[in-house]
Amino acid sequence: MLNAKDLLLYLCTDRLLAKGRPIAEAVEAAIAGGVTMVQLREKEAETREFFGIAREIAAITRRRGVPLVVNDRIDIALAIGADGLHLGQTDMPLEEARRLVGKNVFIGISASSVEEALAAERGGADYLGVGAVFPTGSKADAGEAIGPGRVAEIRAAVGLPIVAIGGIGPANAAEVLRSGADGVAVISAILSQPDIRAAAAALRAVLGA
Repeated sequence: MLNAKDLLLYLCTDRLLAKGRPIAEAVEAAIAGGVTMVQLREKEAETREFFGIAREIAAITRRRGVPLVVNDRIDIALAIGADGLHLGQTDMPLEEARRLVGKNVFIGISASSVEEALAAERGGADYLGVGAVFPTGSKADAGEAIGPGRVAEIRAAVGLPIVAIGGIGPANAAEVLRSGADGVAVISAILSQPDIRAAAAALRAVLGA
């Protein structure tokens, strides 16, 4: 069951942005700094490697009491008993994913427009990942920045919890929350920083409890 408060500081993983540090070590430090949810997003990993990483991360998130979401890979999510699954607009259709994972796994859907958000809500999504809010180099498929104004439009149109993503850091995170998001999702703002725990703590301080 999704708790919207867990979306407050949502970390998406990317080993390429962790500057050579083991991703499990990076996730542990990020949670210690205040991350409230972790999404395992490793597009370059082969299936067996991804499974091994996912199992290692799942052990950390369970011990820390932080929900773990798997991006796209329904097989991996089911294999490790992930709490959630996140799907993009070109991934498996929501209704088919729901049939496979059941009701005990929450599902997030990426949306960059009111139309996509409404479709996800009608389809039974549990939360929305809205963005890219600002220009970002962390995700090659992020698309054109939509700005905080679009987040506010989506917030007005749907009742689902929203986590905003894309180019978000300490300087603009509060603005994103004011636009109606329940939380922010980040990659490089935490993983690429010299001190991962301190970077997470700085963002958490901006966002509040």
